Amino acid sequence: MKLSRPVSWFLLAFGVWSWVIWVTFVKNLVKDGSGLAFDNGHPTAYFWVHLTLAVVSFVLGTVVGGIGLRGLRALRRTT
Repeated sequence: MKLSRPVSWFLLAFGVWSWVIWVTFVKNLVKDGSGLAFDNGHPTAYFWVHLTLAVVSFVLGTVVGGIGLRGLRALRRTT
């Protein structure tokens, strides 16, 4: 299956965007002072659920971005 150049760029951008957003979110989650993420220094269920969401998003962002990168590389070889 061949991906078009715009689709490949979109997938790559989505992967990068996913990493930027979720890295920022995890940094804010770790620094949380509202009491949602930590209760007396111990991680709460809120923390674990959101950390799990972030990890899954890192994996999906990496896979989707990798597909986009492979699409761009394939286009470069054929032109």
